[in-house]
Amino acid sequence: MVLAISTTSIPGDLEAKLSIAAEAGFTGVELHEPDFTGYDRSAEDVGQMAKDLGLEISVLQPFRNLEAQIGPARTQAFARLERKFDLMQDLGVSTLLVGSAVAPDTVASDTAAVEDLAEAAARAGDRGLRLAYLGLPWAAHVQDEAAALKLIEQVDSPHLGLALNSYFSLADGAQPARLRNVPGSRLLHVQLSDAPRMDSDIRSLKRHFGLLPGQGALNIAGFIRVLARNGYSGPWSIARVNEAGPRPGGRLLARDAWRALVNVLDEVARTDPEVGFGTPALPERVYPSGFEFVEFAVDRDSGAELTGLLKTLSFRMERRHKSKSVELWRQGAVNIVVNTDKDGFARRAFEGHGPCVCDMGLRVKDAARTVARASALGAPVFSQPVGTGELDIPAIRGVGGNVVHFIDEKSDLHRVWDIEFQPATKTPASPPAGLRRVDHVAQTMRQEEMQSWLLFYLSTFEMAKSAVVGVADPSGVVQSQAIESPEGEVRLNLNGAEGQRTLAASFLEGGFGAGVQHIALASDDIFETSARLADAGFCRLPISPNYYASLQVEYDLSSDFTAQLKNGQILYDRDGRGEYFQIYSVPVFNGFFFEIVERRGGYSGYGARNASIRLAAQQKHQNAVAGA
Repeated sequence: MVLAISTTSIPGDLEAKLSIAAEAGFTGVELHEPDFTGYDRSAEDVGQMAKDLGLEISVLQPFRNLEAQIGPARTQAFARLERKFDLMQDLGVSTLLVGSAVAPDTVASDTAAVEDLAEAAARAGDRGLRLAYLGLPWAAHVQDEAAALKLIEQVDSPHLGLALNSYFSLADGAQPARLRNVPGSRLLHVQLSDAPRMDSDIRSLKRHFGLLPGQGALNIAGFIRVLARNGYSGPWSIARVNEAGPRPGGRLLARDAWRALVNVLDEVARTDPEVGFGTPALPERVYPSGFEFVEFAVDRDSGAELTGLLKTLSFRMERRHKSKSVELWRQGAVNIVVNTDKDGFARRAFEGHGPCVCDMGLRVKDAARTVARASALGAPVFSQPVGTGELDIPAIRGVGGNVVHFIDEKSDLHRVWDIEFQPATKTPASPPAGLRRVDHVAQTMRQEEMQSWLLFYLSTFEMAKSAVVGVADPSGVVQSQAIESPEGEVRLNLNGAEGQRTLAASFLEGGFGAGVQHIALASDDIFETSARLADAGFCRLPISPNYYASLQVEYDLSSDFTAQLKNGQILYDRDGRGEYFQIYSVPVFNGFFFEIVERRGGYSGYGARNASIRLAAQQKHQNAVAGA
């Protein structure tokens, strides 16, 4: 089974594109002809280069305006076709991707189209070549796979078959079942491309903009399943990646594309024993059952600032590491690790980013299998020397180079606090504030990194994504993507910073890269927690009084309830019968902050309508601190 990627998806010259594709794990490429014509080596050299890299050139593309041409245009079309055949034979390519004609002066006649396609197929057969015919949504007449297949079946030649693109087939809201009558024997090439849900007609687009499988909302797995059941056994190819938005570097994009392709094929193969793709064997996706810990890399001064904030949140320092300068602060099921050690990964993270979250631990069923799946899909494994009496906890590198450790109960890993730490003595007792667990963790990154990390989480863990939300920052827009495990035990917000002046961008600049910008802690009673935090001296983010006046009108709240919210500087949102409450700490370090939340009535969101209010309040606080 050939796993391919279009050369249009990878930046650089053709040699770099081929090398990067092979390095990422692909066994084939779609060669976009302009990538060849802009390159200074011969077709024979390019063909040999691909072979040396272990790549098959699955198709050459594109060829346009072949069928139903008139007069000199028809003569010229077949002359172009013969020249294309010459190039294909020099390259060692057997299949040409032909898009349905878009020229406005083509004949609106199936008879003319069939005659031309039949002649083209005969000419291809004389050369031992094939034509894969793709219906383009913006073509003059043949705009979908049904119309294309109708012509192909009338020609009935082994040298003419159908090409499909998942974006074209599904982006109009159609379901994969519409393809169940497409014979696998007629299908020569399949391109995979995802897309967000769109209200516009894709026929209005003049070029193909798409996302990697899993990044959008299309049922790519269903599309693949139907075609595989129909008997298709040709290449599965990643089509052109979105050119309209930010793109990561070539190697990262190719690695993401391979991860997305292998993951979706693995998903189909696991749920349908009748199909197989010959892809690498992977452990199953992992169900994350909770956050075990969040670790901060700090020095003495920033460590004192952090522990001072934790005290006002009513955390208690319960344990110290037996051999390192590391403390465990705990409340409920929330474990905060404060690492001031002068050696090891945390220290290097501090030197590179300043005070920051450098590590987090996720609870899983099998830690070793989790790392096996993540690494098989391209995630770098993390390791460092293990001291005497310490556990070797499986881990990978995560967002911004931070580490994600995995804790399971099938080994001694869940006993890490007893094995590596000892109880702290003479720790002042303080009443807890009712913080039960980590509700969610927000990671901020550059916009071009967000889709990459979305793929990492979705391909490794059993998690689902929500729609992307644009959050208005006082100085720009931040794109926020929420993902969570099926029961909400692990929730992550991926925030992509655009521009240079947003608070998210300031966080990236101050911390020299992506990382955790805030941690939300869950309470079962926000008002009781708020009162206890006040007693502990917690410094919360002041919210504009105008917010509460607007809130009362919008949700028809009672005056007493509104006053209660205002007095606690508590933000409020409602979704159906569900309610959501939020309190924010003032920022510390480079803009990191804590959030305290309560969910009632099955509320599943994140208070997106309040994000701009929070950002405005943080901007005001930041300006006040800068002016002090």
